[in-house]
Amino acid sequence: MNGTAAAVGGSAPSCRFAHYFVVCGVDTETGLEPDDGAGENFEQIPIRRSFRSRVLVHYPENRDRNPFNKDAVNMLCMPRGLSFCTQADRLDPHFHSFTITSDDGTRSYGFVHTFYEEVTSPQIITAMQTLYQMHHVEHHCSSSSSPSSSSSSASSPSSSSMDSLVSSLEESDAESLARVPGCLGCVGSFDAARDTLYVSKALCLITPLPFLQASRQFLAQLHQAVTSQTAPPLPLESYIYNILYEVPLPPPGRSLRFHGVHGPIVCQRPGSGELPLGDYPLGEAFTLLGVDSMVKLLTCALLETQVLLYSKDYQRLMTVAEGITTLLFPFQWQHVYLPIISTPLHHLLDAPVPFLMGIQHRDGKRAALRQLQGEANLCFVDIDNHCVEAPEDLPPFPDQTELIQELSEVLLNFGLPPQGGVTTNPTTTTTSSSPRLSSLVLEDLMEDRQNGNLGGEELAVLERLQALAKRCGGKKGSEGGKTLEHVFEEEEEELKSAKLNIQLREVFADRFTAIFGSYEDFIVHSAPDLDSWLSNRDGSCSFDKGSFLSIQPAAHLQFLSRFLETSMFSSFVDGKIISRWVDREPLQQLFDSRLEQERLYDMSDEDSRSRPYRKCTTLSESAQMVERRLSKTDHTALHPHLLDMRIGQGRHHPGYFPKLQADVLLQAHNTSHRHAFSRRTIRQSKLLDPSPRVISQTHREFVDGLLSECRLKTKRMLMERMGKECVELGQGEASITGLQENTLIHGLCDLLERTWGHGLQLKQGKSALWSHLLHYQAAQEKMEAPVDVAGTFTFRHIVSDCMLFFLRFIQTMRDDLSEVAQARAWIHLALEKKMLTQHLKELLRNQELLRQLYKPHAFLLCEEEREQFLFHLLSLNTVDYLCFTRTFTSISIPYRVVIIPMKKLSIAMATVNPWVCVSGELGDSGVRQIPKNSQEIFFQCKNLGRLSTLQLGVHENSGLLAKCLIDCVMVYNEITGHTYKFPCGRWLGKGVGDGSLERVLIGQLVSPGAEEDSGRCTGTPPELTSPSQSVRAVLGSLGIQEDLREAANNLVKYFHKPEQERGNLTVLLCGEGGLVLALEKFLLHGFKSNRLFQRNVFVWDFVEKAMVSMETSDQMGDLHGSTLTKSPPWDLLCHYMNAITTSPRNIGKEGKFQLFVCLGIRDRLLSQWFPLLAECPLTSRTYEDGALLRDRAAVRSLCRILQTLNEFCITLEAALVKGVDL
Repeated sequence: MNGTAAAVGGSAPSCRFAHYFVVCGVDTETGLEPDDGAGENFEQIPIRRSFRSRVLVHYPENRDRNPFNKDAVNMLCMPRGLSFCTQADRLDPHFHSFTITSDDGTRSYGFVHTFYEEVTSPQIITAMQTLYQMHHVEHHCSSSSSPSSSSSSASSPSSSSMDSLVSSLEESDAESLARVPGCLGCVGSFDAARDTLYVSKALCLITPLPFLQASRQFLAQLHQAVTSQTAPPLPLESYIYNILYEVPLPPPGRSLRFHGVHGPIVCQRPGSGELPLGDYPLGEAFTLLGVDSMVKLLTCALLETQVLLYSKDYQRLMTVAEGITTLLFPFQWQHVYLPIISTPLHHLLDAPVPFLMGIQHRDGKRAALRQLQGEANLCFVDIDNHCVEAPEDLPPFPDQTELIQELSEVLLNFGLPPQGGVTTNPTTTTTSSSPRLSSLVLEDLMEDRQNGNLGGEELAVLERLQALAKRCGGKKGSEGGKTLEHVFEEEEEELKSAKLNIQLREVFADRFTAIFGSYEDFIVHSAPDLDSWLSNRDGSCSFDKGSFLSIQPAAHLQFLSRFLETSMFSSFVDGKIISRWVDREPLQQLFDSRLEQERLYDMSDEDSRSRPYRKCTTLSESAQMVERRLSKTDHTALHPHLLDMRIGQGRHHPGYFPKLQADVLLQAHNTSHRHAFSRRTIRQSKLLDPSPRVISQTHREFVDGLLSECRLKTKRMLMERMGKECVELGQGEASITGLQENTLIHGLCDLLERTWGHGLQLKQGKSALWSHLLHYQAAQEKMEAPVDVAGTFTFRHIVSDCMLFFLRFIQTMRDDLSEVAQARAWIHLALEKKMLTQHLKELLRNQELLRQLYKPHAFLLCEEEREQFLFHLLSLNTVDYLCFTRTFTSISIPYRVVIIPMKKLSIAMATVNPWVCVSGELGDSGVRQIPKNSQEIFFQCKNLGRLSTLQLGVHENSGLLAKCLIDCVMVYNEITGHTYKFPCGRWLGKGVGDGSLERVLIGQLVSPGAEEDSGRCTGTPPELTSPSQSVRAVLGSLGIQEDLREAANNLVKYFHKPEQERGNLTVLLCGEGGLVLALEKFLLHGFKSNRLFQRNVFVWDFVEKAMVSMETSDQMGDLHGSTLTKSPPWDLLCHYMNAITTSPRNIGKEGKFQLFVCLGIRDRLLSQWFPLLAECPLTSRTYEDGALLRDRAAVRSLCRILQTLNEFCITLEAALVKGVDL
């Protein structure tokens, strides 16, 4: 949030140290009010129940730009309400803190010191006694009625009216109950005649910056003054007035000393070039959870998952939450941030948005919490048990292993174990108050020491004085406070904690500097002014994500691709863009200055994708700056002084916090601060209001937010997918579209899970969507097959049956899939089949089931928004996805293959016994024999991915009559509904065409899943197909050379794409417009076909005859003195030709030339072979004078083109080279 930015030096949210001083406790005028929202069990004894607290006083009354929110402050000061106890209980004070975020994004910090004060109000004591009497009577009645229901009805009072029961209690009844053994005089009991009743009271200081240690010391000293038998030097109003109105914020880069009741307090503030103020002890968070878990938790926060913290201690919740948000620099958490939520706010756990919230562990509440632990997108952090349960698909943080090692070294240097699981000092006892020194001289010496005004001799004198005080005073000297030795130890611990804080934060800041060091190069500045940018922000692209990802290490892509889609990164980029017109945000300015400094010292030219991990080099320097400020204070605030108070005010009553004189503390003091740019959509003040009306409005805003997020996500997915289609059409540059596409689909799955999880009556399982699908499946299977009046299935019934079929398939496709993975598999499959909207609409049609599963405010019960939601999802049907096929690669898929002959010769299929082998990007099916007298086969095999090639052949012993003219082969994926067409248009069999008994066909996706019109292809354009006879017309020489350059250029671009985006290499080599066809055209140009061949013209005939001609000429000596004499290229050409010719596969002349080109380009020999063919004696007799092969310039140009491909490592599909051992 923007409150973090306020902590950066150079931007002051307020000129004063504190905004408000608040006292919360029991209001004797209103009496005891049960805390209805606390969810207490009234079976508990009254003293263990929660009662409503009140803000008793707060000073000042209000501040501009930071109005006082009484209900929110009261709720956060005493999250469990008032607590009562007796002298038999422990009365230790405890400390916790909280944060409040205003509607403009600025954050204030509250620090609370809670202690127990004796109850003096007779009304409160009487009320508690009455509650105990009611409780005992109720339990006495219930126990006496348990032996017999009949006797209880006759003898026990009615339990239907507790009021009448109370009114009928007589004094004798109370006295008899008081004599019940084991009830009174022990822990948890209360008798007004014997026990002293205590109630909790909270002192709170609200500050603009997280001055944790200073605020804690100030409040502890106030409480110490209250409990002391001797009065403080000044009335408490003087100290409160001083800190509210006279203590300023420390200047940036300086430290400040101000005075509490019993001693000086020091606080410091980072300078403009340092990390923002972070006073919460990161070392405690790391020792509680461990380095591994903290990195995992930070990863969850960076990816904006829902984070729920869980602990018995409120301060631990704040320590971990603030620690994580502090480590996010330079980014800021943009969503719901409530490290402490009381019971009335537990409805926020239902929020379908990213959040970071903390909830206190309470006995008996574990069962309800187990439902939350299993949320699909929830990171559950059990702080007390040192456990972090992250979402199952969480990617690793970049260089995670090296980062953990570096953090572990930092912790070990401070004597802390990196594995975690260490329980720190509890906050139930507060021992952090400043020393109560018995001598003002020693106090002055302490201040001088803190100012650095004592040299070596003076320090030695101070140590001798301390030793003398210990010998003389012994234990008595420590009764009123602490010895100097203890003070020095605490100061050293505070300094050690501050140094550890800054070093841990520097490690993470250095990581982000390394990862995003070049982010400015990818900012897209498309708007001429601020107004234009603001009006088009949602529809414009502000960051070139594809190009940024293309320069990142492959191991980082999974995390970075998801992080670039988060709100915190978008807000960071937006801040950079608007800095062209307004002042930069402090965090942005600090990060940019660090990048500039890094560039000055980093002179290496290493590729960012291969740059090694570098440890942070500024740890010592940053720690020294903190140590300098804490060791020697730079400024001293005005001392507290006597105020103009009325006589009699401010009297000291030990053990009781006095009633403060309001007229001296209610001075108006208004400050203003600069508004920061924010993307916030939900007003944070509403989140802290537990009233039913505001809760309803909050859930209404959640519903609107889900609808808006769905609109933006679907729009982004469409733009991304259409951009990829432009690349496939040759209209754009390639980017990491597949990775980004997977990230966007993951975001859609997350959105659907959060939508289906909003307003659930009872959470069942980890996936709310999958749970709903199972309920739907159970309801449908109980019904009979629905048919309409005419006895035929309607479209709705078809959709329902299709849903059930795919639900069963997903349930059985793999045994190790979790509920979350099954739900995402269903989404991927429905999206690929273009039936996501139809299936969701069918799922939501059962209104009775919806009302059973969801609360009235749930998104799925808002009909209008639900329909708009489905409408946005329907737009995804305009593009094609292969997300299921490419994600679930190890499952078994049923395929159906159909051979389609030319219609006029279809009868010839009866004499052919063909076989097929289907290949895709994930493997091949193996040879599958087509049954006799059939043209199709159905088989099941491991997922082949997107299909690329198909081998079609007939057996060698099929006979001369086994021949047919194949039009195409169709392959159907029975799960996704995808149809692939493999065009052929050639003969298959002996004695026809080129005599091929086997052909390799290139596939084309022609019918996306669930396309209503199967003959119409929409979305992604068809991929390059097998060359047909119709395209063999020889073009002019310029056109042929252009085709060659285009084919080679496509191959070059293929290898410059990221590996996961390269697609199918076989298409670029053997498909329409591929290298094989381009070279075939080159060799056909100027060919004198009638002189050598009678019917069909095949380039392989020339290549084969050229080799024979050269071998014959060499044997006769005709090549003496020619460049065609025996040489390594010549030997290799002959070797490869012989291997292809003697191959056991009968692939025909076209197939042999295709194999000749593929092997030559793979082994980098093709550029050496074409000059040999050009100089062959047969060439001059076979080609005309203007043929390209006889043009030396054209041949040299061809060789240069082919040589550009030699730098790439080409791997051929097994279908192309099967049977050739080279």
